[in-house]
Amino acid sequence: MKFVSTRGIAESCTFEDAVLAGLASDGGLYVPEELPHFSVDTISSWSQLTYEDLAVNIMYPFVEAEISKKSLEAIIKKSYSVFRNSDIAPMLEFRNNNWILELFHGPTLAFKDFALQFLGNLLDHIVESREEKLVVLGATSGDTGSAAIEGCQDCRNIDIFILHPHNRVSEVQRRQMTTIKNKNVHNIAINGNFDDCQAIVKKAFSNQSFLKGERRLIAVNSINFARILAQIVYYFWSYLRVGCPKDGIVYSVPTGNFGDVYAGYLALKMGLPVKKLLVATNSNDILHRCINNNDHSPKKVNASLAPSMDIMISSNFERLLFDAYERDANLIRDMMKRVSTQTVMLTNNALSRIRENFWSYRSSDDEIVEMIRAYFKNFNYTLDPHTAIGMSASLEYRKSCECPIVTLATADPSKFPDISNQTFLERPELPPHLQSILKNPEYFSILNNSQLEVENFIIQKIFD
Repeated sequence: MKFVSTRGIAESCTFEDAVLAGLASDGGLYVPEELPHFSVDTISSWSQLTYEDLAVNIMYPFVEAEISKKSLEAIIKKSYSVFRNSDIAPMLEFRNNNWILELFHGPTLAFKDFALQFLGNLLDHIVESREEKLVVLGATSGDTGSAAIEGCQDCRNIDIFILHPHNRVSEVQRRQMTTIKNKNVHNIAINGNFDDCQAIVKKAFSNQSFLKGERRLIAVNSINFARILAQIVYYFWSYLRVGCPKDGIVYSVPTGNFGDVYAGYLALKMGLPVKKLLVATNSNDILHRCINNNDHSPKKVNASLAPSMDIMISSNFERLLFDAYERDANLIRDMMKRVSTQTVMLTNNALSRIRENFWSYRSSDDEIVEMIRAYFKNFNYTLDPHTAIGMSASLEYRKSCECPIVTLATADPSKFPDISNQTFLERPELPPHLQSILKNPEYFSILNNSQLEVENFIIQKIFD
């Protein structure tokens, strides 16, 4: 399988090269040249498979030219052996055919463990046969950093640097990253917001000359296609767990950087009978405004009760736009030059193609609090603030839909204990294996929002 850049200048490449590059040399994102397709009958025949075996069936067509099925099976088995629930991604049914897909049973209690455990083990496999040293560089608005560090901290040939916006992630999220004291783990708090962190990472990837050829940068943010690939699996898994509904299925996805819901879109393109993907956003609502009103205008990022979604420029949206514009790379390249500073309006045809598969909903902080209270009162079930946004979208869409709606539960509520100050519910406790992080010392460096300062810091650490 070949991968092409959304901006059309970088040459096509293999799966492994796309994973190692992360971002294409022209600044674009890699997407498969074509997708495998499974019939509904084939998908239904997988209903008795374990999560790991299902993952092999879905992933193997993407990698078969480079990775043997036996090796892929080993990578997947190792990746999900650290999850605390035997189902890997358990599901709960609530009234009116509303479901929750719990994606927080990995080591860092967040859905990103699915992708980053896989990516860490995949990178280990790839570099095993290559005499290379890697630098993993990423930005996080919440859960990505801890999941990436958890996946890479024991890799002998990898140094990992994670940028997070200073004082803009929850204490639990921060401590999951900063209490790990490994020589190859480097946490950087940037005086800025998540978009500032993301911009530094993107610029570093577009010009790696500061490393003087001594190391290769690897992206672990959702721009890396290996992460998207791992996330496709649980859409198929949940469809099978619901019972392969003949009339299709709807997914509500708390959305920040668009990677998770884009994985659902690829599942749809691969044959999964998805009727609609609900893009659930907080007050940082550029995706909602774009889908509803054709208003893709950047605004200031506001701190919300759902900090992992405090993002204005959603990197993976470029992948969807590439399809919406029928893979016109020249047009996408021009659009991306303007997207972070100007209002971008989509053509009617492009917007129609997006609306065919996507619907959006925006939740305020007040709605988040109200939904958490309501679900606890009605079902004795605690939602984290991001999942509460997804549930609000589900219940709104339910008014015009009778088929199963699955809300992706993206984090354990114990990662956001401070929201109890607003909900007046009991403060959720961390699982025992994570309670020590609240007392352990932290290790991180605070840097200015400066490309040069960050690059010099990286050089100092890897050549120390």
